[in-house]
Parts: sequence; structure tokens; C-alpha cells
Amino acid sequence: MTATWDTVWMTLLSVIFVFILGIVLGLLLFETTGKHSFWAVLLNKLTAIFVNVFRSIPFIILIVLLIPITKKITGTIIGPKAAIPSLIISAAPFYARLVEIGFHEIEAGVIEAAEAMGASKLQIMWKVLIPESMPAIISGITVTGISLIGYTAMAGVIGAGGLGNLAYQDGFQANQNAVTLTATIVILIIVFIFQAIGDLVVRKIDKRSIA
Repeated sequence: MTATWDTVWMTLLSVIFVFILGIVLGLLLFETTGKHSFWAVLLNKLTAIFVNVFRSIPFIILIVLLIPITKKITGTIIGPKAAIPSLIISAAPFYARLVEIGFHEIEAGVIEAAEAMGASKLQIMWKVLIPESMPAIISGITVTGISLIGYTAMAGVIGAGGLGNLAYQDGFQANQNAVTLTATIVILIIVFIFQAIGDLVVRKIDKRSIA
């Protein structure tokens, strides 16, 4: 139960921060794409570099690279709390790309209509972009959350706790296959629950869904 709670806690907290940071990064990428001003181009390039670099680094390597930063932020390099910075930094860039894709799928006419009515950039973001792309945003965070569950298992192997740590130390290293199998089944149950909740929310908010 302790290992399960650690995995759930790490995943949920990471998902919250990834959701916020991913939308911010996605908005930056979307709003600066195709712009010709110096600052827009610079911001787009810097954001794209951050997103592309950190989503390309394997998670297990990223944890090691971020150890000094993790220690400064959390005061420790072991336990569930220590895994949070790495989980957020690894997943947010991936989610940001999904958010950006969701924004690009919005019909241009919807945005043009809002601009014609005198809506400001901020109003377009909060009243057009995000609401119109919400099904894609929720679908994206569902996929990202499931990836985070897998990341927590990898983080557990190097001391972050959770079901990954249980499966590795108390299962694999202790030659207790039943423990490894049980931890795996519990992880699968968490994934299924997370996916089911995400699918349910998408069906509720998707205007295109058929009642």
C-alpha cells in the first residue's frame, strides 16, 4: 500500500505541474510560430530548443543529470519527493508538443472570428484556444500521465520509491517473483484507471461526440 501510494502521489503531483507547464509552453510555441518579429522568433527558438532537448533525453539519464538541481530543490536525492523535478522536466516538453498540435487543429475561422470581434490575445487564449482544444488537451495529458506512471517505475529503480522500487528491490533482487508480478499488476490497474478517467472526461467535453 505504501509503494502504491508513493506511485500515485508522484504521478498526480507531476501531472498537475506538467499540465500547467505544458499548456504554457504549448501556447508559446503556437503563438510565436510563423511570426517575423525578432522577439517572437527568439522566443520560439528558445522554447523549441528546450522542448526538443529535454524530451529527447532518456528519463533514466535525465534523473542523473538533474541530481544537483533536485538536491537544491527538495533537499534530497532519494525518495518520491526527489523524483518530482525529473518527472516534470521530462514529461512537460512532450506534453507541450501535444498541446501545440491541439491548438493547430482549431479551425482558423474560429480564431479569425474572435479577432474580428476585437478579442485581445489573452482573451483568445483563454476563451478560444484552450476551450476549443480541450478534448486534445485532456487526451494529451492522459497519454502523458500514463507515461509518467512508467517513469515513476524507472525512478524507483534508483531509489525514488513506489512500485518500481518494490518490484526491483523486494522482487527482482530478492528473487521474489510474486512481488514483482504483484507490483506489475498494480501498475497496470493504475494505468487502466487513469486511461478510463481520461477517456470519460474527453467524451464529456468533446462537442463532436455523439450522445
